[in-house]
Amino acid sequence: MLSDIEIAQSCKLRPIGEIAKIAAIPEEYLELYGKYKAKINLEIFKELESKQNGKLIYVTAITPTPAGEGKTCTAVGITQALGELQKKVMLCLREPSLGPTFGVKGGASGGGYSQVLPMDEINLHFTGDIHAVTSAHNLLAAMVDNHIMQGNELNIDPKRVVWRRVMDISDRQLRNIIVGLGSKGDGVTRETGFDISVASEIMAILCLASDLTDLKERLSRIVVAYKTDGNPVYAADLKAVGAMAVLLKDAIKPNLVQTIEGQPVLIHGGPFANIAHGNNSIIATKMALKLADYVVTEGGFASDLGAEKFFDIVSRCGLKPDVAVLVASVRALKFHGNVAKEDLGTENLQALEAGIANLERHVNNLRNLYKLPVVVAINQFPTDTEAELQFLVEYCNKLGVRCAISEVVAKGGKGGIQLATQVLAAINEPNDFKPIYELSHSLKEKLHIVATKVYGADGVVYTKEAETALNKLVKMGYDNLPVCIAKTQMSFSDDPNLKGAPTGWKLTVREVRVLAGAGFVVAIAGTIMTMPGLPKNPAAERVDIYPDGTIVGLF
Repeated sequence: MLSDIEIAQSCKLRPIGEIAKIAAIPEEYLELYGKYKAKINLEIFKELESKQNGKLIYVTAITPTPAGEGKTCTAVGITQALGELQKKVMLCLREPSLGPTFGVKGGASGGGYSQVLPMDEINLHFTGDIHAVTSAHNLLAAMVDNHIMQGNELNIDPKRVVWRRVMDISDRQLRNIIVGLGSKGDGVTRETGFDISVASEIMAILCLASDLTDLKERLSRIVVAYKTDGNPVYAADLKAVGAMAVLLKDAIKPNLVQTIEGQPVLIHGGPFANIAHGNNSIIATKMALKLADYVVTEGGFASDLGAEKFFDIVSRCGLKPDVAVLVASVRALKFHGNVAKEDLGTENLQALEAGIANLERHVNNLRNLYKLPVVVAINQFPTDTEAELQFLVEYCNKLGVRCAISEVVAKGGKGGIQLATQVLAAINEPNDFKPIYELSHSLKEKLHIVATKVYGADGVVYTKEAETALNKLVKMGYDNLPVCIAKTQMSFSDDPNLKGAPTGWKLTVREVRVLAGAGFVVAIAGTIMTMPGLPKNPAAERVDIYPDGTIVGLF
């Protein structure tokens, strides 16, 4: 089989104006970025206001493994399959970060014959949204340090500046740095560091804002530092909001592209689900729901991360999923059954049975905690045996959950017809969805509920620093915000080595941050880093461009 990028480059793309017509987007709202990409002006909402919303299909997955699950491929494949069934459908995805593109993962626009195009441009600079977030974030950082140097009228405590800098490349060397070295004119010397751009609060704000006015209001509430008397300093205090909003004026508009089979796709926003809230923008999803009868979207990583954050944070902004699709693979479940990666191609029903607990916990969370109809998408790999696939189907039947074998990577939309049919049937099942905690719960109660009910922990323990920070946030009036737990994506727990559905452990919260503009409190658990590092052999080593402009090695 050809590589993902070879398949993408062999496809004939439709001009983006044709894709806009399929989506019934009037030409006056299109802002073209070349032949195959466009932004959609938010003025379109005035025309769409009276239209009824379509159905929202939320795609998530079991706990990630090096073996692969195929969540994005499945989201694209369901979209293409619904197109095959003559349904009016749109797909909403996040924008790939350059961190994983050049790090461990490679490209992030689907795979095989289940991709969004133009694949190379989407995976690289795209329309510059992440760069705009980076610039707005670092402008605010520069204004904080400049204010301190130029007299510090706000009495900012240099040791309590909490606004770090960001860049969209994984670079562990920048996690902890000292700035302001040199002469007096080079600034005030202090410790700080870098996060990856997609972990920026501005990325979260971009994804959660409803319009430009809301964006500016949220930017104004960003806590950047604390004064010497302990009171917070906000972005508004530094008069930075207007300039930041100007840098984001185009980034707030969703990007229109297409699947391999010509269905319209909105790609907008790019937060990671292990260190941020992990879902595409509310603006894009709400726009798609007005334009299509069926909207497919996905959250980052597994259902304990991206899905939990959609259900408990994003849904409070007026979005309700109609069905959850849980992506699993035989290979991944065997890995959870403690099979080494190099042995995953060999039939092993015993390991599959041992790893199935991971699937069961995800199903139970979606169905019993969040009260959603669930469909398990079994993403088929070439090495899967008939006995293994049949075992997985029978286990889903035993759980009483709908399932279908998906072959979208090899066959595109036609390989997802069975899955799409199951999804359409599940949409009509009872749906009593609601978040699992109330905003009136205390921050500790919210963290306890997520840790014990979603992750399967016995409880939550806090470092002294986290305990102190939580108490301060309560005094500042942030106790009514939802919580966003930053933890490893490789396990239900905060230990990436615990596979399957671990029990008998406690979540350790070592740091707590308030993202007042985004509107949630981040609890950092375990050893998770908000600035990833590159692996020993980064994907960047395999990326190249030929003299004719052909890009290779993205995936």
